[in-house]
Amino acid sequence: MDESKVGVLLRKHIDMEDIKFKFLSLIHKQNQAKIPSMGLNPDLLNPIESQGLNDIQSDASHSTESELLPDQDILESIESVYYESDDCFDCCRHELQKLPEVLNSKVIERDYKRLKQEHQVVSKKVLQLILQKQSLCQKEFERILYIQEELQNALEICRSGRMDLSLAKKQFTTASLGILANYQKKQVVQGLLHSLNTIKTLQRTEDRLQELLNEGNYPGAISLLLECQRAAERYKHFHCVAALNGKLQDTLEQAEETLDQTLAKMCTEFEVGTYLSVQGAYRLLGKTQTAMDQLHMHFTAAIHNVAFMAVHAFTGGDTKRPYKQLCQSVSHETFLPCLIELCKSLWAILISYCQVVNWHNTHESWSDETEEKDLEATFNKQYVKQKLENGMSRMWHDVETKISTYLLGADLAYFKFEQFVQILGIVHRLIEVGEELCSSQSENLQESIRKQCSSYFAHYHASRLDELKIFLENDGWELCPVKPSFVVTQLQEFKSLKTVLNSCKPRNSPDESTLSQDGSSVIGGLVQRYLDNGVTPFDVILDEAADEDILANIGDAPSGYFSDDSDDDIPEELKCDFVDEPDQSKPSKKKHKQQFAGPMVTNTTLSVLRVCGKYLQMSRLFRSIAVTVIQNMTQFFELCLYTVHMFFTSDLQINSDTLYTPKLKLTLARIRETLMADSAVTTESGAQSHKVTQPCLSSIVNLTQPEKIHGLMKRVIAVESLIFLGQQYEILRPYLEHLVASPCHGFLHQFYSQTIAAATDLRKPVYMAAASQSFDVGGILTLMSKVNWEVRDVMSQHSSYIDNLLRDIQILSMRLEEIGNRIPLPIIVYNSVWENIAHLITHTLVEGFSNAKKCSNGGRALMQLDFTQLMSKFEKLTSLRPMPHREYVEAYVKAYYLPENILEEWIKQHKEYSTKHLIGLISCGCQNNKKTRQRLISIIEEERPSR
Repeated sequence: MDESKVGVLLRKHIDMEDIKFKFLSLIHKQNQAKIPSMGLNPDLLNPIESQGLNDIQSDASHSTESELLPDQDILESIESVYYESDDCFDCCRHELQKLPEVLNSKVIERDYKRLKQEHQVVSKKVLQLILQKQSLCQKEFERILYIQEELQNALEICRSGRMDLSLAKKQFTTASLGILANYQKKQVVQGLLHSLNTIKTLQRTEDRLQELLNEGNYPGAISLLLECQRAAERYKHFHCVAALNGKLQDTLEQAEETLDQTLAKMCTEFEVGTYLSVQGAYRLLGKTQTAMDQLHMHFTAAIHNVAFMAVHAFTGGDTKRPYKQLCQSVSHETFLPCLIELCKSLWAILISYCQVVNWHNTHESWSDETEEKDLEATFNKQYVKQKLENGMSRMWHDVETKISTYLLGADLAYFKFEQFVQILGIVHRLIEVGEELCSSQSENLQESIRKQCSSYFAHYHASRLDELKIFLENDGWELCPVKPSFVVTQLQEFKSLKTVLNSCKPRNSPDESTLSQDGSSVIGGLVQRYLDNGVTPFDVILDEAADEDILANIGDAPSGYFSDDSDDDIPEELKCDFVDEPDQSKPSKKKHKQQFAGPMVTNTTLSVLRVCGKYLQMSRLFRSIAVTVIQNMTQFFELCLYTVHMFFTSDLQINSDTLYTPKLKLTLARIRETLMADSAVTTESGAQSHKVTQPCLSSIVNLTQPEKIHGLMKRVIAVESLIFLGQQYEILRPYLEHLVASPCHGFLHQFYSQTIAAATDLRKPVYMAAASQSFDVGGILTLMSKVNWEVRDVMSQHSSYIDNLLRDIQILSMRLEEIGNRIPLPIIVYNSVWENIAHLITHTLVEGFSNAKKCSNGGRALMQLDFTQLMSKFEKLTSLRPMPHREYVEAYVKAYYLPENILEEWIKQHKEYSTKHLIGLISCGCQNNKKTRQRLISIIEEERPSR
């Protein structure tokens, strides 16, 4: 049982002794016989109540005589109220309240015995606990005795000390007290003299403070001021010092204002010594964080003020106008110089901020600080570092906003190209600066220049397309003599791209920065490089433009390379850089195989390449418009392709699907749908998406002269220069893929795999247009219709129409050789021309053979003889072995010998022949079997729609 509960029970059971006597007296009184007043026994008067009392007495007697319980059970049976430590609890009253209204001695006796038994058990338990704690009690008693002994010793020491003090008091003399009093007066006088000297020094500090501030020794001035303030605080009980203290406070405020002004100058003219002095002064004032906040406010104010003043210098007028309105009032003539000046001014602020950041990164903290000061300095250092890191982003955002507002304030759509390229170069360099300083993508700046590029490029590209159309319409399709090694990178417009074009490889990663990754990028050391050189990035841009001599050329031709001024420049530039020696350009009588000295290039080809160079300059400087620029570049080639086809196939007299590949058909149809506009619709509308009207062939180009093979030389120059233009586009392909993100490579792949590849397919229809007019196909068919194909014997002499064909071929060969003497005719062109002639002749022969109504075995042999004679002579004249398309004739002639059952299968397999050709073959081969002839003809007619 808990000791506290036992203690409570002990106190309460002690009170039970008093209850015992009360109960006993009560019992004795109740046991005394009472005489009924009326002579009647109360039991007789109330037999029922008497009977109940007897039962209670019986129960009490039985309870008293019950067996003894264990001590633990007795302790647990004690009522919980006895365990409560309530001082107001009255155990006697508690037991009396439990008595019934009718008292019974037996019950009372029983309760008495129970309470007595509980008291004994509790007393016994208390005794056990006392015995358990006896050793601890003894130890505590010993400790009390020890403390008593120590107190006795302390008392003795106090008595001894008091006795000694009493002795000293008796032996101390009046002379000794006098000496001490004089010494005290001396100390007071010395302190007063020191105070007077200090006050005198304080009066003279103002002049010294001004000298230190003028010298720029701000830490010394602040240190002196703080020291004077501390001294004035010590001597403030002097009236003169109290007045001086107020004056020192004013001087301190003036010094802080001077510090703030000097700090503001650091935004545009950073100086290490001055900044070190200012930071030291603020550190002494305990305002390092405040100084950094003030510095950022000054930088923000400097950006706004410098931008406003830079633009205002070119506009003049009221200085109260808003910055945006001021930017809108800049004239076109001063827009570029103002932009350069604005960028240089803002660049100076950015450089100052970079120098501030560099100073804080490299500067060592002071070493004479206490531990408390070190903790404060560490906190200040972290605050400054975080403030500087976040401040660069905010500063760049302000600079970006100022430049963006300036760019959007002008309409750049009608600027000259070289001016717009310089603007792009400036913005490109600004984006690089933002990328290096704070890893910013400069979204606002890019969005503003993107809007200007969209507006400018839409107008510029429409003008270039119209100029190209005019150039095509006035082109005489003459060769420009260039060096054999001429490629697009030799043009002046590609000089700035030459390095990257030679080293560029297709990109493997789709995630590229918006900035150009060409050879001109200087990210990683931009700021430091220009700090070392003492120039700005915008000075370098102007120098690069001057080195390329772009301004002089563009100044002569402000309207572009498709203008008349550009045409005058092209021959001069070719003479300087690309023209062959005079003796190389003279006609030669050697065969075409040996005189090919260079690619076939026309003025149109060079003009397109020059504009492509300009477009790539824009893409290099601003990658966001690369997709649009490259898509427009492809339109130049598409327009040239469509125009060459339209000019030089308009007189094509043969309508044959074999002349056009599916790729060429699809390409021409797509170009007509997307690029060409109806003549009645103007192309200035934006809804036309830069469509142009159908160009017209120049009147100086004559395609009707038979002696010149109906303008074959013009046709060859046009087609081969177009193919050469496609080859130059292939050279640019890796860089174009580099500029365009991988998800957008689809249109490039389509352009190269279809449009560029279709240029070589243009040889067949264009050259066929000239070849088809060099032969009298109708006359040849008339001669063939007069041949008797029903001869019985095999003929040894070929037919006369073969001689006519060979004569025309020989004349054509001589004329082709004359063309080869005038222009360097590549072997591939030579073969392509003869391949078209062979195609024309073989199809003409099959057409003539199919016109035969009847044909004998001798006639078939004559057909083979005629074709063999023609083929042998053709191979000798053209050096083409074997003759192209000879299988077309041989297979048709051999089909005459096929049995009827095999002929049906042959007809189903050879779908290259027309219905007329097959019907003519069946009519001759099955002329004696009408039923078979009709059956085969019906098969042809059924299958023809599916062919």
